[in-house]
Amino acid sequence: MATGETGDGLLEEFLADPETPALDLTTAVARCSKALGLQHSVVYLADLQQRRLIPLTDVTSAMPIDESLAGWTYRTQSLRVEESESGGMTAWLPLVDGAERLGVLAVNQPALTPQSLRRSRTLATLLAMMVTSKRAYKETFVRRTRTEPMRLPAEMLRAFLPPRTIGTAHVVSTAVLEPAYELGGDAFDHSLTETTLHASVLDAMGHNLASGLTTAVSLAACRNARRTGADLPELVKCVDEALSEWLPDQFCTGVLLQLDLHSGLLRWSNCGHPAPLLIRDRRLLVDAMEREADPPMGLPALLTDRPRLTHEIELHPGDRVLLYTDGVTEARTRDGDMFGLERFVDEVIRATAAGELAPETLRRLIHSILDAQPGRLRDDATILMIEWWPPTG
Repeated sequence: MATGETGDGLLEEFLADPETPALDLTTAVARCSKALGLQHSVVYLADLQQRRLIPLTDVTSAMPIDESLAGWTYRTQSLRVEESESGGMTAWLPLVDGAERLGVLAVNQPALTPQSLRRSRTLATLLAMMVTSKRAYKETFVRRTRTEPMRLPAEMLRAFLPPRTIGTAHVVSTAVLEPAYELGGDAFDHSLTETTLHASVLDAMGHNLASGLTTAVSLAACRNARRTGADLPELVKCVDEALSEWLPDQFCTGVLLQLDLHSGLLRWSNCGHPAPLLIRDRRLLVDAMEREADPPMGLPALLTDRPRLTHEIELHPGDRVLLYTDGVTEARTRDGDMFGLERFVDEVIRATAAGELAPETLRRLIHSILDAQPGRLRDDATILMIEWWPPTG
């Protein structure tokens, strides 16, 4: 076992080695563990639908997220410890980059001490950053975390999507969308500046490659305008103009919003989409964000002289705002009934009352929708949830 001073020196040497960035992750895990004086470590990544934790070393030993101690760590983002079957102890630590849950890290030690736990947390932090930096171009991560082939429209749309979850100590934006491997025209987007959270949910007409192209152009137009400092009405106008120029036969519904992180002022534009929902103090504020919707984005909006409307509401601490596509509420249960808005909201409220983390709330909710289906979803189902707490001091 390395001493504190020796371990710190070995870690510095490992990080300073110019070959370290080029290492495959399995080798990097082994070397970094050794540098920190840890006996053995294994990275487990969540699969695309967040049902299983898949080790990088052996795909056959995947573990269910809902029925394992490792899964408990993933669901709660907290440390768990158990006796190892091979002797010694195993510490399960969450792999989180910012607010994004990536998976878990298993660290096996003859005995767990405050020092080894501290170094295990250091290792988890380093590996989370490594995973995030490498998964954009390392096919190993993609192959490991997929359980079935992906259709071309879904492949294209997923290339445009941001991380599932972003956030700070005061705001979290998290999203899920299904069917994971057969997406057609749904997408979400969110980003942060020092003062503002930007978020949107989009739903293009149809369920094919043209739908995916429509959504991809809409996302690109929105980001392009946002990154030049455009205000909300300008963002929507840019999407209208991009679609009318490049895909005049297509249109896209959506909700685009901006949240002031300090004051909690939420501004949004609804372009032919289901109205956002506001949950406050463990109950739905009925019609709190119900407004007359504008036309969908694209050519239909350019055929009217009516200006786009921007709406405002002030959030309270702990408020949760839900954006969703109609594939969520119109999903069918095995009895043939619609999943419905009431059941959708009720599951979020119960999860909120139980103190469940926002990303976990949506993971369980989308699984509830999928598991109630007699088959595959008939339409894309996308949910984005924002939770806001004001800065203190």
